[in-house]
Parts: sequence; C-alpha cells; structure tokens
Amino acid sequence: MTDDVKTRKKGIHIGLIPDGNRRYAVENGKPAYEGHVQGARNIEDFLEWCDSYPEIRMVSIFALSTENLKRPKEEVDALWDVYTHELKKLLKDPRVKNNKIKVRVLGDRGAWNSDVKDTAKQLYNSTKAYSRMVLNIMIAYGSKVELKRAMKEVIKRPFMKLDKALYVKEPLDLVIRTGQQHRLSNFMLYQASYAEIYFSDKLWPEFTRKDFDKIMGWYFEQQRKFGG
Repeated sequence: MTDDVKTRKKGIHIGLIPDGNRRYAVENGKPAYEGHVQGARNIEDFLEWCDSYPEIRMVSIFALSTENLKRPKEEVDALWDVYTHELKKLLKDPRVKNNKIKVRVLGDRGAWNSDVKDTAKQLYNSTKAYSRMVLNIMIAYGSKVELKRAMKEVIKRPFMKLDKALYVKEPLDLVIRTGQQHRLSNFMLYQASYAEIYFSDKLWPEFTRKDFDKIMGWYFEQQRKFGG
C-alpha cells in the first residue's frame, strides 16, 4: 500500500453489525446467552484490532437494535446482563485510558435498564476528554427512531442541520456486517449514505483478526467517488 493511499484514508469511521451470535450458539449446542457472551468477547478483540490502525478514528457498533427488543423476554433480559457486564468492564479497562478512547453509549435511553443508564453516564464522563478514537455503542438503536428524533429537533430549531441532531453526526466510511445477511437492517442509514459495505459470511463469534485485516486491505483499495 502506498503512502498516498494511506494519507487519503485517515480518519476512518467504521460501523460494525456483529450478526450471528444466536446461530453460533445453536450450531454449537449452546443457549443463545452463550452466543451473546462469546460475541461480546469478540467485540473486545475487535476494538484492539481497530486501535492498531492509526487511520481509524471512530467505531460505531450495533449492539442492540430496537427490533431485538421484541425477542423473548428471557433472551432480552440476558442481553441486558451481557451489556451491563461489558460496559462495566470498559469502565475499568486500562486500555480505554491508555489509548485515549472516548466512549459514547447511544440509543433510546427510555428502553435501557437503570444499570446501563448509570454505567453509560460514568463511561462518558470518564472518557469525554479523550480524542484518539471514539467508540459509539448503539443500544436500543434504530435508524428510523434516530431520524424521527432528529426531525423533531429540527422542527423545534429550524436553523439546525439534520445531521447535527443525529446520535452520531459523523458519516460512515466502512460498514462491516457478519452473519451471512446482506442488508443494513436499520443501522445508521443516513450516516451510511456513501459508505463502503462489506458483508462477511462468518458468524460474528467466528470472525478473526485475519478477516478484519482482509477487509481493511480491501477498503484501502477502493476508489471512493461520493456520487461523482
């Protein structure tokens, strides 16, 4: 890869749709909860992979969609346990401080349980001064909900631009979706307008550093036209 290509690709914003946790659990004869736990562990690895690329400055992860909340109560309750546990781990993780990662938990706060709300607030307050990389964790998130919310803000303040009222104002450069599905599933539709999209057939818990490096190599070779 040439230096001029690297220069053009600085400041990358990656969106991740880590799909396939439940199917991974079923294929391995485990309850759905175990698939989500393994998926959460792989998210930790993914953040390290991203941090190894200085060009990557923002990562947005689709942790829980508004549609996911319609799943059986037992599974949804288990998901809240996983997210609470993982957010508390992030709060204590020295890599967040050492790597200067700002953490924002975003989505429909009215759907969050109290533990997620409290931990999300602590994470933001303890990392808001960091600027090396921004991590957006999207919980109870849906792009349609985000856009409706943004439109209400714009109606109240007519001079506000729509993108300034979104949960995430920065456009996506690359979206990675695992799990054999070839769609965005209501994930950051506005921000993904000109994003490169890579669909991996790997289930998320099976996704590896080698897979990620392959995708990044592919991304660096793209000639981005932005409609031109």
